[in-house]
Amino acid sequence: MHRSPLHSRLRPVPILLLVFALAAAALFLSLNQPVSAAPPAQQDEPLSNAECLACHYNPDLPAMTFDGEQVSVTIDPAIFGGSVHGQENISCVQCHTDITDYPHPQRSGVDDRRDYSLLYRDACAACHEEQYSQTQAIDSIHYEAFLSGNVNAPICTDCHDPHAMQPLQVNRRGEFLAGERAKISQTCARCHSGVFEDYVSGVHGEALLNNNPDVPNCTDCHGVHEIVDPTTAGFRLSSVELCANCHTNPTIMNKYGLSTKVLDTFIDDFHGTTLVLFEQQHPDDIPNTPVCYDCHGFHNIVALDDPEEGLRARDNLLATCQRCHPEASVDFPTSWLGHYVPDAERYPLVYWVDVFYRIFIPTVIGGMVIFVATDVGRRIYDRRRGQAAKAGAETEAAAEPEPITDEGPTAESPDQPSEPEEPKE
Repeated sequence: MHRSPLHSRLRPVPILLLVFALAAAALFLSLNQPVSAAPPAQQDEPLSNAECLACHYNPDLPAMTFDGEQVSVTIDPAIFGGSVHGQENISCVQCHTDITDYPHPQRSGVDDRRDYSLLYRDACAACHEEQYSQTQAIDSIHYEAFLSGNVNAPICTDCHDPHAMQPLQVNRRGEFLAGERAKISQTCARCHSGVFEDYVSGVHGEALLNNNPDVPNCTDCHGVHEIVDPTTAGFRLSSVELCANCHTNPTIMNKYGLSTKVLDTFIDDFHGTTLVLFEQQHPDDIPNTPVCYDCHGFHNIVALDDPEEGLRARDNLLATCQRCHPEASVDFPTSWLGHYVPDAERYPLVYWVDVFYRIFIPTVIGGMVIFVATDVGRRIYDRRRGQAAKAGAETEAAAEPEPITDEGPTAESPDQPSEPEEPKE
C-alpha cells in the first residue's frame, strides 16, 4: 500500500506521546514509594573548616557564658592557619566530634570553663597516642594530681593551644633554634610562676632567656610528658646523673672554664661513695647523703664566683656545710677540693702526697709480694730436695747385698742363755 509523505511524518507522534506518558508514570511511582522501603543514604558531610570559620572568625560572636564568666569563641583564621593543626589541615570536627551541625548541641554538666576543657581531654589521643599515654603514666605527677581530684591539673590543651600552637623551629640536626627552648619554660611558668622566677634569677634561667643553647630548660630536667615527682627517692638518686649530662660534656664545659670531672670527684668523695652504696642497698628509700642540688640549689643556681651566693666564697661554703654538719668549724670546708682533681698548681700538697703514695704503696706491697713469693719458693725447693735425698739413700740401702758366712744361722732359744764352752785340756 502506498503511503503519502504526509502520513509517514504524522505517524510517530502517538508513539512519542506514549513514551512521555510512560516516563511520567514511572517518575510519579518512584516519588511516591514509602520512605521505609529502603534506608536513606547519608547525605550530610562533616563540617569543613571554612564552614566553622565562617562564624568563628567574627570577633563580635557572642561568647559562651559559664556562671557569669564569658569565654570568647572567636578563632582568628590567620593564627589557626599558621598553627600546627592548620598547617597539617586538621579539620575542626576531628577534635570537636560532637559538633555536626548548627546550632551546636546543648551540653549538660558543664558548669564552668574548666568543665568544657575537660570534655575534650581525651581528644588528643586520636592523633598523639604515644604522648597521651606518657601523660597518663602512673608515675606522672600531673596525672597523679588529676586522679586525686584536682581538676586543674594540666591537660594537653593547657600547654598546647590547639588553635594557635606554633611549630617549634629546629635546625637540620633536629635541635631547637635560639629562643625556641625559652618558650617551653615560659609555658611551664603559666602554672609554676614562682619556680620560674627563681629559675630566671639563676645562671641557667638568665642564660636561657638570652638564647644560650647550652643551659637546661624545664623539660631537660623534669621531662616533657611523663613528668615524675621531684620529691621521690628515684628522682633524688637520678639527679646526680641528670646534672652530669651537661657537666661532664667537654664541648659545653670548656666554653666556661668548668671542670668536667665533677661526677668522678663526687663519686670518689665520701658523699658520692655513700650515695652509691645507699642506692645499691636501699633503692626505694630517700638517701640522707647530699646530692648536687643540696649544695648548689634547685632552680636559682648561681655562679661559683658570685660574690654573695657563690660556693667559692668561704663563708657561704661553711654555711652550706653546716646544713648537714652543724658543728663544722671555719677550717672544715678546706678539706673539700671543689670537684677539682689536684695538680701541681691547684692543691699542690695533696697532689705530691698522692704522687708519693702512688709510688710508695706499690713499691712496698710489690716488695712484700716478691719476698713472700721467693721465700715460699725456697721452702718448697728445699723440701723437695730433702725428700729426694732421703729417697735416694733408702734406695741405695735397699740395693746393697747381705754378707755370706760359713756357719748357718743358729737356732738358739732366746729364752735360754748359751752355755760357755769348757776349756780344753
